[in-house]
Amino acid sequence: MNAGLFPDLVVNGELVPHAVVAAETQNHEAPKGKPGIAWRKAANAVAIRTLLLQEARRREIAATPEEVGPGRFETDEEALIRGLLDQAIEVPLPTDEDVTAEWVKDPSRFRSPPLWEVSHILCICDPRDEDARNKALVRASAIQALVEKSDARGFAAMAARESDCGSKSSGGALGQLGPGDTVPEFEAALRPLGAGEMTGEPVLTRHGYHIIRMDAVAEGQVLPFDTVKSKIAEAMEKASWAKTSREFIATLVADAEIKGAELAAI
Repeated sequence: MNAGLFPDLVVNGELVPHAVVAAETQNHEAPKGKPGIAWRKAANAVAIRTLLLQEARRREIAATPEEVGPGRFETDEEALIRGLLDQAIEVPLPTDEDVTAEWVKDPSRFRSPPLWEVSHILCICDPRDEDARNKALVRASAIQALVEKSDARGFAAMAARESDCGSKSSGGALGQLGPGDTVPEFEAALRPLGAGEMTGEPVLTRHGYHIIRMDAVAEGQVLPFDTVKSKIAEAMEKASWAKTSREFIATLVADAEIKGAELAAI
């Protein structure tokens, strides 16, 4: 193994096995052919985890795994880290005045979810198959060129002829959609669209290439303060907890001797 690309990770004199860092790399993206980048990201994450575990053991915190899902429990390490953070981090609850002040900054941020009436034409393919993906893109681009100046009726007629989705029987209409009702890449493409607008180019999702048309938009309504008060308080508490936990980790990093990771910016 290239020691330059994959250096040993040593945290306060504790040598972390290469296998631990290697296992963590699957959780970190890196450009193709540059495994050293994924390794460095993984080493940083493992170094922080190791610091937290060392501190938990120094404080003699007992690992008491809790159930985090039906029949699924924390590992001992997860329980130790949770126990440490529970002990080390105290976050005051936001007052009613704090919550009101946050809401007053911009009440329009707190809206009911929008509703979108959407139609699409799908050119199905497996995105992992480069040849199939390229063929689907050529076909989708040709269809896009034909419907770019079409109205809703023309789009529906093309969808009925060309779409690989079951919605072709209804002219490509998907009905009303809200946030979370479709795959993230599809939702990201439709969010900027206004009524009557269409995506400028075919959109790739896990299902293939889509030409997407926004038939109608119902923007979410601004919600009254009493409706969102508890959610604002919860969000403020979470943000405060995240900030305090970062500060706590930064103190551990500042007092630690670490080789094989780059945590100076924390």
